[in-house]
Amino acid sequence: MSDLPRKAVTRTAKLATLPLSFAGRATWSLGKRIGGRSAELVGSELQQRTAEQLFSVLGELKGGAMKLGQALSVFESALPESVAGPYRAALTKLQDAAPPLPTASVRAALAERLGDDWPELFQEFDERPAAAASIGQVHRAVWHDGREVAVKIQYPGAGEALLSDLTQLGRFARLLGPFIPGMDIKPLIEELRERVAEELDYALEAEAQRTYAREFRDDPGVLVPDVVCQRDQVLITEWLGGVPLSKVISDGRREERDRAGQLLARFLFSGTARTGLLHADAHPGNFRLVPVEGEPVSAWRLGVMDFGAVNRLPDGLPPVIGQALRMTIDGEADEVYELLAAEGFVKPDIELEPEAVLDYLLPIIEPARAAEFAFSREWLREQAGRIADPRSAAHQLGRQLNLPPSYLLIHRVTLSTIGVLCQLGARVRMHDELVAGLPGFAATPEEDTRRPA
Repeated sequence: MSDLPRKAVTRTAKLATLPLSFAGRATWSLGKRIGGRSAELVGSELQQRTAEQLFSVLGELKGGAMKLGQALSVFESALPESVAGPYRAALTKLQDAAPPLPTASVRAALAERLGDDWPELFQEFDERPAAAASIGQVHRAVWHDGREVAVKIQYPGAGEALLSDLTQLGRFARLLGPFIPGMDIKPLIEELRERVAEELDYALEAEAQRTYAREFRDDPGVLVPDVVCQRDQVLITEWLGGVPLSKVISDGRREERDRAGQLLARFLFSGTARTGLLHADAHPGNFRLVPVEGEPVSAWRLGVMDFGAVNRLPDGLPPVIGQALRMTIDGEADEVYELLAAEGFVKPDIELEPEAVLDYLLPIIEPARAAEFAFSREWLREQAGRIADPRSAAHQLGRQLNLPPSYLLIHRVTLSTIGVLCQLGARVRMHDELVAGLPGFAATPEEDTRRPA
């Protein structure tokens, strides 16, 4: 039995059912309305059936298909509430789980990669997966020295599946566009495809995780598990307990949501400044809220996993980002425009009104202006709708701005983090985190001294 539907023709056939099904359901909905049912009721059923099939196919195929599903899942907050409900459950299913490998395949993979005597490395090994994701699944075990560990095993054929899926998905990216208003899916798919090789290299992932674990070893807010062992396509790390962020999103108390949101923002900015690495897979399945025994929620830590996708930024985030944010807040329209044009955000053959650019940016950076900002689905829907509406000035101006390739991943990670903060509905002191971790943002030398070394 094959561990993954690896043959290109098989995976292509499964993915090809998506656009065909979209068209079929559109015809079905028209027939229902002709038959007398209300457009609102039929539309709700259509959205639910489409979401269920889309994410069922993406999850079943694992590989690049599920990777895209996870990337999209953090943007469900941007959907209009009238259609967000049917998507929400289907989307969040992709954040933590996928159909697992058979037990025999797990044993064979471990024997091939750790040796026939692999059981002797463990005091205990649970053959039931604790989590299954896009390119690998995780088993809980006890290492021979007594430490609880997570054993991540890469799916056989994962590389071929990733490339095949993302190539096929790119061919009908336009059909997926309506799922996330205001977002162009094709560049996202292209960027995911470019990072395939790094995600499949568990040695690179282990190196990145060791860097983070070393930097945050005694940090009061962030917890990164140590790497225990890495061999070929198996990565063994210390087990990370705590409450999955998806659970905090669905059931967390106000103080838990706020704590998780504050630490997530801190990890995005200060984490990059301290490690020279940007964690590039910001979806809830990769984070935990870890209680500290006997301490209030304000002392809990953010547990971080999965360092397969990172952006190497040895000097931290580009100072241009912080400078542009600060100038925008200070209302320096001409200076912001000159900075963006020099960096390639405005193409040389296009002229825009600096004040119009400032008006476009101000609502987006609202969280950076307030002492404390309440992220919400409503706010994100408002921003997405403002940019997506083809009749709006914001939409027209947004189409004229350019995103330089070197900023593409930074942009996606920032948007993903904001999407998670809106799912949490967290109240975050974003301004403080930008001062502490974003070069170029601090307004005064006094503020600048708060940035970690």
